[in-house]
Amino acid sequence: MHRSSLALLLLIAGCNQSSDNSADQPGVVANILDQTLPNVQEAPPAANAITPVEPTPTIDTPPPKAAPAGLIPVAMQGNWTGVQDRCGDRSADLELTVTPDRLLFHESVGTVQSVTQSEDGRAAVDAAFTGEGQSWTRTLALRTSPDGKALTIVNDGTAVTRKRC
Repeated sequence: MHRSSLALLLLIAGCNQSSDNSADQPGVVANILDQTLPNVQEAPPAANAITPVEPTPTIDTPPPKAAPAGLIPVAMQGNWTGVQDRCGDRSADLELTVTPDRLLFHESVGTVQSVTQSEDGRAAVDAAFTGEGQSWTRTLALRTSPDGKALTIVNDGTAVTRKRC
């Protein structure tokens, strides 16, 4: 019984062997990668192809815009809070976020209308405010400390100093 199984296995193994006789069989490709053409040319356009009459236009893109004038100076931008408050305390009354065009106070938002900078580092910010169901405009005077760690805002003659977070 073992001889017949062994003979059957040898017969099956012999059937799976293949000889490379592609030369004997025209039109049969043994390895398609060997048969690729290295200098393939593109086909000419079809008789019914659309050919553009005008050349492709060149479109000039404008250069990126510089930051518009009237933005809050970079030195004044950032997160601020009261001198005695803890940074990150969203419930702090003196919490303030200054962006180039907004003043985000605890309960109001001021949208910058214009900024006038003086040579001593102060900035007068005209802003339109909304908060607690009301709208108003105000001019605030902003000044940072020499080390940039404190921001003083004067509003209607009252000065409030905040620390940088």
